[in-house]
Amino acid sequence: MAYNRLMSELDGTKTQLAVLIVSLFLLLDSINPMKLFLHVFSPLIGVTTMHLITIILGLLAYLFVSEFREMLYFGVKVFFHSILSIFFSSIETTGLQNIPIDGPAIFVGNHANQFVDGIMLMSTCQHKVSFLVAEKSWNRRVIGDFAWAMGAVPVSRSQDSAEEGKGSLTITKVRGDESKNPKVKVEGSQGVNVGDKIRLKVDTSVMIKLVSDEEGEKVGEVASEHLETALKGGKYDILKRVDQSQVYAKVLSKLEKGGCIGIFPEGGSHDRTDLLPLKVGVALIAYAALEKRGLNIPIIPVGLNYFSSHRFRGRCVVEFGAAINIDEATLPEYLAGGERKKAVCSGLLKDIQDGMRSVIVTAPDYDVLKHIHTARRLWKRTAGAQEKQDLNRRFALGLQKLLLKFDQKPPKKLELFMNELKVYQKTLDELGIKDYQVPTLVSEGTGEDTSIPERMLRSASMTLESEEAEEILEDIKVPYRIAHLLFTIFVAAIPSIFLNLPIGLLSNLYAEKKRKKALAASKVKIKGMDVLLSEKVMFCIVMVPTLWLFYLFLLLFLTNLEYEAIALFFVSMPIAAYAGIMVTESGMVDYKDIKPWLMKLHPATRKRLRQLPKKRMVLVNQLREFVSQWGPELGEIYYEQDVDWKKVQGQTASVSPPQSPKKGDEKKKQK
Repeated sequence: MAYNRLMSELDGTKTQLAVLIVSLFLLLDSINPMKLFLHVFSPLIGVTTMHLITIILGLLAYLFVSEFREMLYFGVKVFFHSILSIFFSSIETTGLQNIPIDGPAIFVGNHANQFVDGIMLMSTCQHKVSFLVAEKSWNRRVIGDFAWAMGAVPVSRSQDSAEEGKGSLTITKVRGDESKNPKVKVEGSQGVNVGDKIRLKVDTSVMIKLVSDEEGEKVGEVASEHLETALKGGKYDILKRVDQSQVYAKVLSKLEKGGCIGIFPEGGSHDRTDLLPLKVGVALIAYAALEKRGLNIPIIPVGLNYFSSHRFRGRCVVEFGAAINIDEATLPEYLAGGERKKAVCSGLLKDIQDGMRSVIVTAPDYDVLKHIHTARRLWKRTAGAQEKQDLNRRFALGLQKLLLKFDQKPPKKLELFMNELKVYQKTLDELGIKDYQVPTLVSEGTGEDTSIPERMLRSASMTLESEEAEEILEDIKVPYRIAHLLFTIFVAAIPSIFLNLPIGLLSNLYAEKKRKKALAASKVKIKGMDVLLSEKVMFCIVMVPTLWLFYLFLLLFLTNLEYEAIALFFVSMPIAAYAGIMVTESGMVDYKDIKPWLMKLHPATRKRLRQLPKKRMVLVNQLREFVSQWGPELGEIYYEQDVDWKKVQGQTASVSPPQSPKKGDEKKKQK
C-alpha cells in the first residue's frame, strides 16, 4: 500500500526525469514514434537523431544538477522502502486522509524504534519530510550520510554533552505551588550559569533550570513526591544551555518554502509503553512560524505502532491522526513572553500530546499491553489495521478508566479475569503457539470444572463441536504442509546459509553490544530494546554489500570461471538473498501451522493443548460479560462507533495513567 502511494504521487521533478529517460530510449529504437517523427520532418527542418539526443542529454544533466537533492531524496526513499520490506513482514498505513495534500506541515511521532522511526515515517508519507536529527547521530557515519541525503537538520542537545556537577548542591523550595512550577533556591553549585539545567541523579526525571544566579524552576511535569525527593539535593549533572536560533531559522525557512518537518518531540528514543514528557521545541517552532511568517502550520500526529519491534520480520501500523492547529487568538499571549508564553506553549504541547496518544496504544507496561492485545483477539479474531487499533485503544482506555474508578484496586472478579488471561497467554508462550491456532485444536470435553458456569461450558462445547469438522480439514492439509516445508528448506538452504545467516548472526551480536551501551548511557530506557532493530539495519546496510564483494573477490581470484559467469553470480546475489528470506518465512508459516499437530503426538503436551479451546471460549464469554457490565460506564468508547480519540485522551489526561517503571526500578525487579 505504501509503495503504491509512493510511486503514484511523483512530483514535477520526478515526472520530468521519467519523460526524458523514456525519450532517450525511444530514440534508440528504429520503429518508435520518435523515429517516425524524424523520418517525416527531418528533411523539412534539418534535425537529426544526434541533435535530439544531445538536447535530451543536456536537459538530463541540467536536471541532475538543479534538482539533485530532490532526486537524491526520492532515491533514498525507494532504497529505505526496500529495506523495510525486508525487515518487516507487514507495514500497514491508516489515516492518510488526514495529511494535507500540499503545503507545509509538521509531523510529530512517538519515538519507539530509534532510526527506524524516521525511515518508517519517510517511507509511508507522500511528502518530502526533513527531520530534526540529534547532532550526535548526525556525526555518525552511514546514519549521518543518510540524514544529509534526506535534508535533515542537525540539532545540538544539552543531554548529549552533560557533565557531572561539582560542589555540594542544596535545593530548597522558596515559593509557588508544586502544580504551578514552583521556584527553588539553588546553593553550592559550581559551573552552572543562567539558562543551564541541573539534572538530579537522585531522580533523573527532575530537572531545574536556572533563571537567575541562585534561583531556578522545574522543567516539565514532575509529580509532587518526585520534587520532594529532589529537594534533598545531592549529586547532579549540568546540562549547558544550547543556542538553537540557527536551527529554528533553518526549520522556518523550510516551512516557508512549503516543506514538511519531522520531529520526535520526546527528545530521544525509548522502550516504554507511554510517551515521555514532550520537549517544548515543537511548540516554539509552530508559534515562531505564525509570528514571523504568518503560517499556521498543521501539526500531524503520527503513531508508529510496532509489534515485536526489535525482531526481524515484525509488523508495524503507521497511523496519521487529525491535524492540530494553533488557536491564533493565543498569539498575543505568546508575544507577551514570560509565564504567559509558557502557558500557551504548554497548552499547545498538551494538545500535541493528546493527539499523539490518539494514534498509539498506551499501557502501564508491556505485560499489560500484551494482555490488551490478547483481549482484543478474544473479542474479534480477524480485523483490519484500523479496526485493530480502534479496539486496542478501547480496551486500553477502558481498563485505565476502570482502574481510576476503583482507585487502582479492580473488583475481585475483574482481577481474577486478568489473572486467568495472564495464565492463558503464558500457556500459549510456553507451548509456542498463537491464539489464532487455538480454535483449530480439539477439546477433551467440558469436564467437571465447577469453577466455570455450566452455561459457559455448554457454549464452549457447542462451539468446539462445530470446529471439529474444521480441524479434520486442517489435518488433511498436514502432509502437504510438511512437503512444502521440506521444499522451502531445500530451496532456501544455500542463499540462507551463505548470504543471510552470517549477516544475521553478526548483526545480532553487534546490536546487542550497542543496546547495552545505549542502556548504560540512558536515563529513560528500561531494557534498551528500542535500539536493536536500528543497529541491525545500519549494520546490514554496510555489511551485506561487503559480503557480496568478498564473494566476488573469491570468485575472481580463487576460481577459473569466465567473467560473464562471475558477473551473473554477483548480480544474482541480491535476488538470491531476498528470495532466501521470503522462502524461509514461507517455511516458518508452515512450521507454525504444523507445530500444534506435531505437539499432539507428545503425551506431555496433548492434554494441555486439548484444554485450550475450552479455556479460550470461557475467557471470551467472561470478556463479553465484563464489557456488558462495565461498558455503559465508559461513555463514548463503548457507545460510539467513531470515537474522537484526541478528545477522549484530553478528557482522561487530568489523571495520569500508571507509568512504566524507571530503569533503576526495573533492574531491582529483575534482581
